[in-house]
Amino acid sequence: MSKLDIKALGPDDALHLAPLIAENAQALKRGAPRRPDQFYAEKILGDRSAEVIGAFEDGELVGFAVFFDLPELITGLRAGQMDHIYVRPQSRQKGIARKMIETLVTEGQSRGWLQLRWIVPGKNTPALALYDRIAEPDDHKSYIIRIDRVAG
Repeated sequence: MSKLDIKALGPDDALHLAPLIAENAQALKRGAPRRPDQFYAEKILGDRSAEVIGAFEDGELVGFAVFFDLPELITGLRAGQMDHIYVRPQSRQKGIARKMIETLVTEGQSRGWLQLRWIVPGKNTPALALYDRIAEPDDHKSYIIRIDRVAG
């Protein structure tokens, strides 16, 4: 049985995070594989507003989740907003995504969060199956305005 550790990532983890960011982008965009970009990974890990946790299986980084600690204006408390969660295909079906979410819930309890929330692409059937088991659907809909299309 492999050993799984979930921990906060820092600048020293950029080299190992970069390939996972590229894999995640390719999985979502379905284009040509992106080249790992260590500079971008360093930028994410150094961002003042974003935090990243990583899942290490036997010492190897196999997954990550990006999240934000935000004010919750109605209650005056704070809320966690998970932006991305990714686990390498060869490490899936082992409970790694669930463990990262559990870690964020525990972190949220220590920070006094009202909730941990996230938005999921509706066509991500395997992820939706997990989320339906461990969380309750929200009554909000999600909409976007693509700024890059408006600007042109």
